[in-house]
Amino acid sequence: MGIRKLALAGALAVASMSAFYTSAHAEDVKITVWSLDRDIQPAPNLIKDFNNLKSGITVEYRQIQFDDVVSEAMRAYSTGQAPDIIAVDNPEHALFSSRGAFLDLTDMIAQSSVVKPENYYPGPLKSVMWKDRYFGIPKATNTIALYYNKDMFRAKGLDPDKPPQTWDELVETARKLTDPAKNVYGITFSAKANEEGTFQFLPWAQMGGGGYDKINAPGAVKALEIWKTIIDEKLASRDTLTRSQWDSTGTFNSGNAAMAISGPWELDRMVKEAKFDWGVALLPLPEPGAKRSSAMGDFNWAIFANTKHPKEAFKVLEYFVSQDNRMFKDFGQLPARSDLAIPPTGQPLKDAGLKVFQEQLKYAQPRGPHPAWPKISKAIQDAIQAALTGQMSAQEALDQADQKIKAVLG
Repeated sequence: MGIRKLALAGALAVASMSAFYTSAHAEDVKITVWSLDRDIQPAPNLIKDFNNLKSGITVEYRQIQFDDVVSEAMRAYSTGQAPDIIAVDNPEHALFSSRGAFLDLTDMIAQSSVVKPENYYPGPLKSVMWKDRYFGIPKATNTIALYYNKDMFRAKGLDPDKPPQTWDELVETARKLTDPAKNVYGITFSAKANEEGTFQFLPWAQMGGGGYDKINAPGAVKALEIWKTIIDEKLASRDTLTRSQWDSTGTFNSGNAAMAISGPWELDRMVKEAKFDWGVALLPLPEPGAKRSSAMGDFNWAIFANTKHPKEAFKVLEYFVSQDNRMFKDFGQLPARSDLAIPPTGQPLKDAGLKVFQEQLKYAQPRGPHPAWPKISKAIQDAIQAALTGQMSAQEALDQADQKIKAVLG
């Protein structure tokens, strides 16, 4: 469905429910929404626009903090005080769905003229599913790819239009670009002992034929061995083990790293800070022709199962979906949908990068989905740290992680 048709469908849906509620109710139905979004982000702005429609539904908004989402939301649900709608980080979605906390939206989605599963990238769509049913709607999405400094490529005699395509090429290119005399590392990324480390490593394991449920597959072991080579040969800074994606990409922006693995959230900062010619490429593969993968981030919408107004809450979500074409233009976030074009920004490097990230999103996979994702992720984080600090070999570290994860999976 094109943007114009989608907007028309959304307008018709809102118009029809406006007529219904105006005639049927003296007082508005009140729907509460919780999310992390600040005043410059989607939720409060979309809610303001929705309320201005005077549809017979009034939405009340509460901003919550990232660290409090799971504990506060579960506590609110168990005490009957949950909001009608919440935005949750996609790896946390299965926790709520598996416990019956989120409303099954499958039948509502099937009857909707606005929410169409076929319009979404596979990864974001999978993240809202539990046992083949839909328990939410993707809100936005992101992924990771390879940034590279074209000026440094030229200075070392490398073709700036041919970034590394395979893992071996990535390592060899990083060796050529590393220049200790100039304080330049070949590559930067995050192997931090938190969710960011898992976020960056899991796509490598998946491309190597592994995954969270087979984290010690031979290709996953090879991936961690490559990370170990990069650290041991000082092709990346030692603080790769402790730095966030944001901090590590700052190294790239400052000219102290020739390549960086990070996401589209860096594009605006890069346009502002990077004083060199740069490009974005798909993540390198284990070997030519291997299956691609990438990380997948951002949040999903869900309706709590104990809402007193499921139909009205879903109408609100339909409105949010009808505004997905504004997600990037107004808020700088990538829509979770493949049917929406990203409007040109007028900045050539940024526009070229956006095209790569949209291509990478075709291969992005959710973390899980599994209700015990934090425990699974912790096992992967521990393995990364153990291998990169030399406490264990990559094989030993991932074997241990596999045992921990199998205990979680049962």
